[in-house]
Amino acid sequence: MVLGLNSCQTSEVNNSSNLPAEKVKVTPTYVSLEERFQTEIVNIGLEKLGYEIGKMRELEPALMHADLAEGGLDYTAAHWQQLGRKFYVNSGGDEKLEKVGVIVDNAVQGYLIDRATAQEYNITNLEQLQDPAIAQLFDSDNNGKANLIGCNAGWGCETIINHHLETYNLKATVEHESGKYFALMADVIARYKQGKPILYYTWTPLWTSGVLVPNEDVIWLEVPYTSLPEESTTRSNPDTTDNGKNLGFVTDKIMILANKNFAQANPSAIAFMEQVQIPIADVSAENQLIREGEDSAEDIRRHGENWIADHEKMFQNWLSVSAKVNDG
Repeated sequence: MVLGLNSCQTSEVNNSSNLPAEKVKVTPTYVSLEERFQTEIVNIGLEKLGYEIGKMRELEPALMHADLAEGGLDYTAAHWQQLGRKFYVNSGGDEKLEKVGVIVDNAVQGYLIDRATAQEYNITNLEQLQDPAIAQLFDSDNNGKANLIGCNAGWGCETIINHHLETYNLKATVEHESGKYFALMADVIARYKQGKPILYYTWTPLWTSGVLVPNEDVIWLEVPYTSLPEESTTRSNPDTTDNGKNLGFVTDKIMILANKNFAQANPSAIAFMEQVQIPIADVSAENQLIREGEDSAEDIRRHGENWIADHEKMFQNWLSVSAKVNDG
């Protein structure tokens, strides 16, 4: 993937009577800046199909799903199939929302510690933090408990992390730091550079695994057994293993989710959304550019244009297929 180009090189799709006769305004939404990249790629395709993109909204997951269901928003490219299940169901589920397609596959989540501490104390499993002596290695505020950097309040991962601490009998020795995730991760990285032990939750795609590289700088911790809140998975026997390790989280799919009425009224837009797939490594690489300071709306739009330029033939095929679908 080349993200350093200066302009999108895709040609316009041929106009078609199957496309909207008048521009239909589409309002996208996402949860965090790191998800704007995949949203822009979808936006560019919709624009070439004749749609007008309204102001994008950055919202917390619960509100994002609720506004999508009620029609205040039209689509998101940031719905996690498993992690977002509670928000999906609570917002009306299949009656009000339509799962369109998988835009990013094989999204992994879990807990990590620095490799040096893991090797020195032979730590491989989260359950070992029941031992106060092990937990105190990760105590950054001197209150006797390990500081586990988790995720923002209200996100689906917050519920699962809290469930794990309860289920694995870790409440007495581990505290979940739930706040502004990226600010907390800046502290984690600073501690790592100082040679101090670190303990944190993360997910992919994200820049964190490019800065703290699994199996080099850090290692994934296993959990003693699979246990998830009922509302956090669609599966009766969820598989939470990745590369032979039980990470405690289902390997997830990031999906495009649309308002039901919008989906029914705009089949060409939905046909395009159904085709869009972005490799997880490309999303992580773009997220690293955001971290390095290319974080304005214009920067991220350019990242999307450059990705499309690198995949022009595939993108044009998506457009051609979608332009043949009748919106009438």
